[in-house]
Amino acid sequence: MQQRRPNAGRPSGTDGSDFSYRMVVDSRYTKVAKGKSRLARLLLIQALVIISDAVLMLLPMVKGDAADIRTLSFMALCFVSLIIGELGRRSSKSGFLMFYMILSSIAMLLSVAFTINNNIVFQVFRGQTKLDSEIQKVQLLQTVLVSAGVFVQFFIVGTTVSLIHNMSPPKRSS
Repeated sequence: MQQRRPNAGRPSGTDGSDFSYRMVVDSRYTKVAKGKSRLARLLLIQALVIISDAVLMLLPMVKGDAADIRTLSFMALCFVSLIIGELGRRSSKSGFLMFYMILSSIAMLLSVAFTINNNIVFQVFRGQTKLDSEIQKVQLLQTVLVSAGVFVQFFIVGTTVSLIHNMSPPKRSS
């Protein structure tokens, strides 16, 4: 068979009637490719939210306050879950993706718990306090970042579940 040249027309040895024998990619493989692409974008967004939150959490330590072990362990959990998620996405390992989904959900729940424990949002909404200090402004910004993280987490869970479902082999009926 000759190489196809743009002006040469059809290569020799075929009359064009072999189109029915060509392979068709199963739809679940295209769904996996689209899901992996979507998960990559969501991981990037989640990484940006986590990095922004980490900068805000580390601000008191830069100013000379003592290091909070709870904050450092939370950030480590977030970054480890991101690494596991990226490894699972790149290598198409459903076990890694499941572990990532669980770890990132736990990290998000902890983040929400830290924010609720902060209590600045409720005081601002009730009008009991004004945002006079820099610490209160940082806490309010952290609350906004946590809210954005929760929003992204919903999409991550949905995309990861769909991706794991499409990556598993189809069930054969007996």
